[in-house]
Amino acid sequence: MLSRNHPPCAAYGALVKQLGFRARLFLILLGFALIPTIVLAAAWELTVVRALPLLGTTPAMERIAATGGRAVSAARSASLTPAQRALLDEHQRALDEGLLRARQMEFLMTRRAPAVAALAALSAALLFGVVASRVAGHLSRNLSRPLSELVGWTDTIGRGEPLPEGPPRKGAPEFVVLRNRMREMATELRLGRARALEAERATALRESARQVAHELKNPLTPIRFAIARLRREAPESLGETIDVLEAETRRLEEMARNFALFGRLPEGPRAPVDLGDLVRAATRSVVPAETPVIVNVADDVPMVPGHLDALGRALTNVLLNAVEASAPGSPVEVSARRAAIDGRPMVEVSVRDSGVGIPNERLSRIWEPYFTHKPGGTGLGLAIVRQTLLAHDGAVSAESTTGSGTTIRLFLPVEAPGVAG
Repeated sequence: MLSRNHPPCAAYGALVKQLGFRARLFLILLGFALIPTIVLAAAWELTVVRALPLLGTTPAMERIAATGGRAVSAARSASLTPAQRALLDEHQRALDEGLLRARQMEFLMTRRAPAVAALAALSAALLFGVVASRVAGHLSRNLSRPLSELVGWTDTIGRGEPLPEGPPRKGAPEFVVLRNRMREMATELRLGRARALEAERATALRESARQVAHELKNPLTPIRFAIARLRREAPESLGETIDVLEAETRRLEEMARNFALFGRLPEGPRAPVDLGDLVRAATRSVVPAETPVIVNVADDVPMVPGHLDALGRALTNVLLNAVEASAPGSPVEVSARRAAIDGRPMVEVSVRDSGVGIPNERLSRIWEPYFTHKPGGTGLGLAIVRQTLLAHDGAVSAESTTGSGTTIRLFLPVEAPGVAG
């Protein structure tokens, strides 16, 4: 039976974890460079030590010298002329010199050549090792630095924090593409988180608004009946008090209506809406006669899919705010025209007043529920506008200059999502 404990593997795994990615990469690259070098050096050494002695000529030269010596000795025993003896002496010296050279070569091949070959192989291995280490170090830096940066980015993205700015670390061009893709992904994730949190918050606010509307509506009906009875039976001296009660009841009814509207999204299928006609109708019914109004509707404004009643209420809220913000006699400008957001065709409806404007520190909060600077206001008017536009896949924006007025822009898509293209 195989044991379940693997201490060598565990020790190896612990060692690998202790080494950083850059160190592991450096060792791998260095190994790929040095192992072939060591194998070639060893093959060279074996070739010099084993093969070269086989090519030696000493035994053959010894046999030649021995047979040649006997031949010279036999020739000397005969009667020779001085010239012939000189030739024999010269031949003997050649045999002795050849034998000496063969023995010198054998000495070099068997004693010195292996050492020289080993030294040459070692020198070549060291030189190649130095070059390989430099190349491996350069490659490991160029690969490990960007990868370490990207690994750190994953932790930053996981914590929901923004990615650091600044010049990227050196590396291959592919890492630049990967960085850009990770930045885009981080932006999309951050926007997705923000949208999810906003949707969750909006759901909770709508639920609380529905509950508040329900709690307000329940006592309002008996209060209205009681006020009507008081108006019939109470003495005339209480008439002013009854008027106050009736005005406050109407204010509570309006508040309950606003809470109910905020707590309910537009329902049902969308139908084509003529925003030009909607703008003209809303200005006629909402803007009082003493307030000048300038309406500019472009001729090419297309129909948009939407809920007419919800869009009418949203535009009415914006117009009422513009009228309230404008000084008596100051004009309100309303326009409708084509626009685009991120290449998507839109219709922009803008409402500009000539009021005192909104300070910058409050401008970004005007769309938040329950945020208001009006005495007795609920802070739901612009929140309902924004909720309605988002429910229609649109957008809202606000621009304001203190002392010059405020412009509210409503954007509605010309085509519903999934229809374009």
